Amino acid sequence: MTYEEQDSGPARPPEAAARRDWAWRRLATPIGPLLLAATREGLVQVVFHADEPTTRRALTRLEQYFGGPPLTGIPHLTTATAELTAYFAGELRSFTVPLDWSLSSGFHARVLHALAAGVPYGSVVGYQDLADRVGEPGAARAVGAAMGSNPLPVVVPCHRVVASDGGIGGFGGGLETKRLLLALEGVLPAPLF
Repeated sequence: MTYEEQDSGPARPPEAAARRDWAWRRLATPIGPLLLAATREGLVQVVFHADEPTTRRALTRLEQYFGGPPLTGIPHLTTATAELTAYFAGELRSFTVPLDWSLSSGFHARVLHALAAGVPYGSVVGYQDLADRVGEPGAARAVGAAMGSNPLPVVVPCHRVVASDGGIGGFGGGLETKRLLLALEGVLPAPLF
């Protein structure tokens, strides 16, 4: 089975899935508002540019996926909020919040796990190198697709994946957001204004 056959995008909810407890909150950050969603297993989604329309769309999808409306009292949401706040303040270099990988599967999940485990704060990796790390040397473009499907950006650092030609590559949160995250980590110079 090739990497294309292993995954065509985000995981899909089981047809008759039992309801799963989840919660969400919006967090103001230097890169704009983030929507954070967590289950009892861990942080499950981070959404960039979480204005009202984006938040409504994300919450509708999560409610459908998890079989019901959000609840309160999900401790991983508090942990994620505290860790992301510390990260943006320059006080945290490694996240410890548990992750719920249920919104990713197959090749995409393999690539995202390799990224999370093997590309530390302040470093970058090329799309091809990441493809090599997961044993798929011809899959640099598919790695790009996996980055685009990342349900946990910032925490699973897809901003650290760059093009082999020295460019910063693409980014679902926008190139300015990627530049700001790379500057925060010292990979790029901080913007002048």
